[in-house]
Amino acid sequence: MSRFILTAAEMRAAEAAAIAAGTPAARLMERAGGAAAEAIWRFAGPVPALILCGPGNNGGDGYVIARRLAERGSKVRVAAFAEPRTPDAAAARAAWEGPVETLADASPEPLLIDSLFGTGLSRPLDQALSRQLCALASAARVRVAVDLPSGVSTDDGAILSPVPDFDLTISFAALKPSHLLQPAARHIGRAVIADIGVEAESRLRLIERPVLPAPGPDDHKYTRGHLLVVGGAMPGAAALAASAAARAGAGYVTLVGEGGGIPNALVRRPSAALDEMLGDRRINAVLVGPGLGRTAEAAETLSRVLSTSLPVVVDGDALWLIANRVGFRSRNAPTVLTPHAGELARLRAARGSKIETARAAVGGTAGTIVCKGADTVVAAGDGRAAISRTAPAWLASAGTGDVLAGIVAGLCATGLAPFKAACAGVWLHGRAAELAGPDLIADDLVVHLPSAFAECL
Repeated sequence: MSRFILTAAEMRAAEAAAIAAGTPAARLMERAGGAAAEAIWRFAGPVPALILCGPGNNGGDGYVIARRLAERGSKVRVAAFAEPRTPDAAAARAAWEGPVETLADASPEPLLIDSLFGTGLSRPLDQALSRQLCALASAARVRVAVDLPSGVSTDDGAILSPVPDFDLTISFAALKPSHLLQPAARHIGRAVIADIGVEAESRLRLIERPVLPAPGPDDHKYTRGHLLVVGGAMPGAAALAASAAARAGAGYVTLVGEGGGIPNALVRRPSAALDEMLGDRRINAVLVGPGLGRTAEAAETLSRVLSTSLPVVVDGDALWLIANRVGFRSRNAPTVLTPHAGELARLRAARGSKIETARAAVGGTAGTIVCKGADTVVAAGDGRAAISRTAPAWLASAGTGDVLAGIVAGLCATGLAPFKAACAGVWLHGRAAELAGPDLIADDLVVHLPSAFAECL
């Protein structure tokens, strides 16, 4: 599977490059349709199929799929929305020896294949077409989308028209942003990539299982990384984050702040020791924000933390303070922000897709941002970005964000670069949630972090 995620423009450029290098466009279409037919056959088997073909090259892919499935012995019907408008789509239709029905008059089959409009759709479908697509999909037992469901924007996850829920979506060459971004991602079903011999690189990637280093024979608690966690008004949040950091590989975690008991593996120092600890050369990174509070005193604490040259992870109340009182953009040292949707909006980043907003929030800075949610996006100030696959919905509970901040901070303390630490932290967080199972609470994530971490060694 390609690690890169391609926008519509990047996909067009990749196809153009392949054609310029000597691969005819018709051959690319034949590869795409053949690979899609193979995926559909493996997923659904010899089920009677209705293939909906549009006027462009996505429709051309559909005619190739029809021919290839029929060659395997499947019963196949084709319904067209309009006549082909590209030479390659016209050639693909001519190669299909069966009848072509009018889509408006089509009746359902157990397998529906949507090959109407794929990558590049920028406006809503005709209402009558949209209603017919939804009706045929509702009547089918299995629904497959070719490249993207018709009615989905490629790059930002937007829904342009009502979209049925698909069981399988086949993307060509690489995933596109809307396979992962909400609300489009909830309609995708299982996303698979069909190899069509097109290669491309992008500054947008898929968050994958990281490879993390294990301690060596000469390591000790300080060489593995010393993290300072700054507590505040709600000490439980900071303690939870600190526990997660220790489970994420930090060799030593010190929690500065008042409060009750903490795990024996952590060291607590009083709030008055903050300046002393910030000056300790053994400290490798700082986490501030979980349970910090929003008072003038909290703002002063945050300012003191940000004035250091240490990598700092900023979460929770500290994000509110950054948006309202304490800026970070002039900071030269690495800063990782971990906002949820509401906190991201308060940071006054540019409007647009979640990817564009994330990039704008830290653009031109030494910062990295983790925009949390079912479609978590990580972006760096230099323009790199990554998207995670859909996280378990059970993460929508109190304290899980504190755990994520602790994981990322712990990884930063071990010496991982902020962008890499953020991506690895997102993966570990999601995997721990999968291992914890339904109805998890934040504490369960900490318990299952060692198992998630073990998969990365």
